[in-house]
Amino acid sequence: MQEFFLKHKKRIIGAGIAILVLVTVIASGIKLNATLLESAIGVVVTPFQDLTTGISSWIDDTVTSARNKTKLKDENEELKQQIAELTNKNRKLSMYETENERLTALLKIAQKYPAYDSVGARVIAKDPGIWYDGFTINKGTTSSISANMVLIAPEGLVGKVLESGATFSKAQSILDSRSSVPAMSVRTGDLGVVKGNYSLANHGLCKMEYIDGDAEIMVGDEIVTSQLSDIYPEGLAIGKVLEIETDTNGLTKYAVIEPYVDLKHLDTVLVLDKGAKQSGKSTAKTNTQANPDVAEPTDPTDPDTAEPDTTGVAE
Repeated sequence: MQEFFLKHKKRIIGAGIAILVLVTVIASGIKLNATLLESAIGVVVTPFQDLTTGISSWIDDTVTSARNKTKLKDENEELKQQIAELTNKNRKLSMYETENERLTALLKIAQKYPAYDSVGARVIAKDPGIWYDGFTINKGTTSSISANMVLIAPEGLVGKVLESGATFSKAQSILDSRSSVPAMSVRTGDLGVVKGNYSLANHGLCKMEYIDGDAEIMVGDEIVTSQLSDIYPEGLAIGKVLEIETDTNGLTKYAVIEPYVDLKHLDTVLVLDKGAKQSGKSTAKTNTQANPDVAEPTDPTDPDTAEPDTTGVAE
């Protein structure tokens, strides 16, 4: 023991002094910021703490970001749904507004012909092609519709009914090659017959034939129905003259007519019954029904009162 003390005398004395100083410092109430041991441990541990803190923050940020993305996605889907619903409602409102405008227009033109019975109808089918030369409406004999009743739109003459079933009627427009309408120029009074023409119908046009060679009809003139028809009321607007040509016989002229009615986008018509005025017998409803979707049940139409459908002959 003595030998060990002598051998390590300096170290033992130094350690004792260090312990004494440490005890003195602690006893004096002086607090060190960190001991050598704490400092040594801090040097080793601090980087790991920083790394752990960084990883923890990254995990928290990732989780928070994922939650926010999920929330935003849900909110986005909800907003898309709301937009779709609002778009659909807006579309319906636009349809209702358009429908109301059509019905208002039908009422106005019905009031122009108080002497005629009338009923509104919707176009539910059409013949092949882009133009409405032949089509079907949603009113028939249960609404007192019969052959040769006249079809008009707010812009003017559309055509006439060919035949009727109980709840539908087949019709032809003035573009149909079978159509033949006595007509006249408003400006000059020159007479002719507006007929459907196959080649012109492909362009939405029709032809006014049998115009006197000396007639003063001009491009731009308005053409209306004349007084020479047993079917069509006088004065119905048909269209305007686009061009005039002399027939090969040199004695007559013909004119190319552009109809006022858009026969490419026809959806609603008003059915007029001129026969009711002439015979005093009502075959359509006396009180005009402009709503094309409402049927008005009446007594069956008397087939003897319908005028025959003549092809190629002015009506």
